[in-house]
Amino acid sequence: MISEKYKAMLGGKSVIRTLSEFATKRGAEIGYENVFDYSLGNPSVPVPKEFTDCCIRLLQEKDPKELHGYSPSLGIWSVREAVASSLNRRFGMNYGPEHIFMASGAAGALAHAFRAVTKPGDEILTFAPFFPEYRPYVEGTGAVLKVVSADTESFQIHFEAFEEMLGEQVAAVLINSPNNPSGVVYSEETIRTLVQILKRKQEEYGHDIFLISDEPYREIVFDGKAAPYVSRYYDNTISCYSFSKSLSLPGERIGYVAVNPACREAETIVNMCGQISRGTGHNCPPSLIQLAVAQVIDQTADLSVYETNMNLLYDCLVELGFTCVRPGGTFYVFPKALEEDANAFCQKALAYDLILVPGDTFGCPGYFRMAYCIDTEKVIRSLKALESFVRTEYGR
Repeated sequence: MISEKYKAMLGGKSVIRTLSEFATKRGAEIGYENVFDYSLGNPSVPVPKEFTDCCIRLLQEKDPKELHGYSPSLGIWSVREAVASSLNRRFGMNYGPEHIFMASGAAGALAHAFRAVTKPGDEILTFAPFFPEYRPYVEGTGAVLKVVSADTESFQIHFEAFEEMLGEQVAAVLINSPNNPSGVVYSEETIRTLVQILKRKQEEYGHDIFLISDEPYREIVFDGKAAPYVSRYYDNTISCYSFSKSLSLPGERIGYVAVNPACREAETIVNMCGQISRGTGHNCPPSLIQLAVAQVIDQTADLSVYETNMNLLYDCLVELGFTCVRPGGTFYVFPKALEEDANAFCQKALAYDLILVPGDTFGCPGYFRMAYCIDTEKVIRSLKALESFVRTEYGR
């Protein structure tokens, strides 16, 4: 007998993936260059040449058994050293390699973090708008994901709603800054307020409340600013990172868990991640890719195109009358639709070959996401289609 649980999940296929598949099919009909596909957050800039050169050099010079054999369960020690040193250098932390666990991207990192600090029935709180895959990630652990309603004026944290939901059964709070889908970067004031509440509630309830920080967009920040590094503000923080966006390596599935050294039983949590791997079938990210990212640990791809694209889209959206919080990072913008039903709005946009994602799946009905990780030339051409759509369908 097959699993009824996963069979049922077939009926809840990702809206983002469904729209991406539609865009591909439409592209086969009219040429993909004529489909303005804002559905999928797939990096559009090339990997740095230094990373490619490093891979070639490793393949030419290293022992094949070292490159292609299993890495240790927690990751290659020298790579963990490189990650810890980078974080310490950049953010004034004091990680050691014993605080780092190498994982298969941020998704793998989150899967381990959730299991390390919850038991079945515990609650994890997150904030709308949120990445919809958090639901299956959390539900797979036996914990329960609960979503705090959005502050749609700023897409910072709705603290009044948060405090109402922060009950004794909450084991962890999950944040994502810079945020998918809003593009908003949590301010230092927001982080400090969140931390004050968590410290107070930890004391009141007499147990740890972990802060799990999902950080794959940490390097994509605009206006010359930087995203606050959350672990600097709260001891019980577990950072989950991916090189997918910073180095444009989504297909290589490489990231890490970084447990704040000040966290209670920090080294134990990292060692537990190795045991969690045994139970989930995740074992040892690719050795070659681990060694290569360690060599370019502080580099990024040329991420400037995302800010260029954001400015083009944001200015156009505002001019066309959309309500929109200006993104501070990522490659997403999250405007309010021009009618109450964002699904209907996005459906109408398809007739103009605009592929937009309704916000319901992100916990914010009435909004829609545009993933502008596409060529700037295509963004510019899409503005005419967007203008035609808005003026024809909504008379603006």
